Amino acid sequence: MKMLVLSDSHGNVENMARAVEQVQPDRIAHLGDVMRDGEKLHALFPAIPLDQVPGNCDLAAFDAPEKLLLVEDKRVLLCHGHTLHVKEGLLTAMYAALEKQVDVLLFGHTHRVFSEIRNGVAMLNPGSIGDSRYPTYGILDIAQGQIRLRTVPLNGYPDS
Repeated sequence: MKMLVLSDSHGNVENMARAVEQVQPDRIAHLGDVMRDGEKLHALFPAIPLDQVPGNCDLAAFDAPEKLLLVEDKRVLLCHGHTLHVKEGLLTAMYAALEKQVDVLLFGHTHRVFSEIRNGVAMLNPGSIGDSRYPTYGILDIAQGQIRLRTVPLNGYPDS
């Protein structure tokens, strides 16, 4: 299962659509800022399941700030990251991931790519797909019980 992970689109649906065309994912996660963008993207690709959570710029959103998914028998936590204070560090986010016993934590908010495994939790920040200079996205691959994370520049290809 290949999940395209997007965050911080800030109105740039065109970049998101290009990422979908490049990746051809089985599923899409949009981690907020701006949820309307996720809805527009889903209208362009209605056959691809979309999961999303609100970000700090989604002021009128009534959706929960976190969403827990079960993907290929792995527990995946989606959040924008602002409620877990990821700009100040990852300690609160790590505690939340461990408390919820997740295998994967997907977050955005910082606009900086990040991919690492800590304390048995695979963490991925795809950066900002809406960035005008260096748009990025993430890919979460889960196959045969194995988790693989990648961050990708929109105009390039993954290094790993």
